[in-house]
Amino acid sequence: MASHRKSRPTGTRVAGIRTPALATAALTSVALLSQTANATPSDDRPTLEEVEKKVDDLYRQAGSATEKYNAAKEKTTKQRKKVDTLLDDVAQRTQKLNDAREELGSFASAQYRTGASVPETATLLLADSPQDYFDQNQLMNRLTGRQKTAVDDYVTQQSETMKKRREATESLETLTNSQKDLKTAKSTVQKKLATARELLSELTAEEKARLAAIEKKKQEEAERKAAELAKQQAAKEEAERKRREEAAQQQESGSGASGTSGGTGSSDSGSSTPGTSTGTKAEKAIAFARAQIGKPYVWGATGPGSYDCSGLTQAAWKAAGVTLPRVTYDQVNAGTTVSVSQAQPGDLVFFYDDISHVGLYIGDGMMIHAPKPGAYVREESIFYDGESSIYSVVRPA
Repeated sequence: MASHRKSRPTGTRVAGIRTPALATAALTSVALLSQTANATPSDDRPTLEEVEKKVDDLYRQAGSATEKYNAAKEKTTKQRKKVDTLLDDVAQRTQKLNDAREELGSFASAQYRTGASVPETATLLLADSPQDYFDQNQLMNRLTGRQKTAVDDYVTQQSETMKKRREATESLETLTNSQKDLKTAKSTVQKKLATARELLSELTAEEKARLAAIEKKKQEEAERKAAELAKQQAAKEEAERKRREEAAQQQESGSGASGTSGGTGSSDSGSSTPGTSTGTKAEKAIAFARAQIGKPYVWGATGPGSYDCSGLTQAAWKAAGVTLPRVTYDQVNAGTTVSVSQAQPGDLVFFYDDISHVGLYIGDGMMIHAPKPGAYVREESIFYDGESSIYSVVRPA
């Protein structure tokens, strides 16, 4: 009967060959596995270029958050000093108020002993607004000259003390808000950096090598652009030198000895006086910055062991006797803006639309800067992140 018939096994071999059905299934499985293996990396993992862009963006965002942290820290420090000064002032005024109150109390005691005007004086001392009470002619007529002076002093001290107390309270509230901003900015920096480190840690050795090759290629292009700028600047300087020489020769041939002397002196003075002063300061700033090469970037640091970008430029120009603001978006307004082609050693080069990075120009298209977390103060092309990343060039002195 059919129910007792054995079915042929589907996996039996015939002369070493699988049955067509099994072979088809096997081939299908292999194809599917191959597709899955090929699809998984591209679907689940970002490309190396995407990782690089993401990391660069995170570092840039961390730099922007660092400048906000620096601003909040500076504001907090100033506000704390203001609060301390106000609290000291309030304490001194409170003491003066107490002294004035004691003097009025002595008058009250004397009046009590003599039995004169006790109710009015007692009411005066207990009044919330003594000045309103003093407006009453009856009491004013009973005050002696010395008592009137004491009362006026008491009212003045009370008013000024209350005013200072209000100022101190408002300043404390501002300080609290500044501290909150400081905490938020610090947290933002830490999160951005942690995410960047996590992305980099997930790269394989091969991907890290490829990423290094990409960075090297970018660096070579940046150096090429720097050399190009240096060549343009050198050509412009040479043309300007020849122009001055020709002007001087024409002046010598067309004027007398006294006129020549006066004209030449005037020409030299006009071209050298600003350059000498600014140049000397710039040299000092660059010398300081160069001495910091190799020190680590640390966000919020102003030296001497580590720096962030604006901390380095501030310290460098301080060494030259010029005070710069703490943060990039204040430093960018601390001088004269010039074009990139007109950049001179000592100028500040700012980057990105949010002005979140700055370096110290040293000539030939190069700068000294504190790049980013994990890096060290170094000399690098101003085109390190492309020409479009340059926001402006500012001459501090």
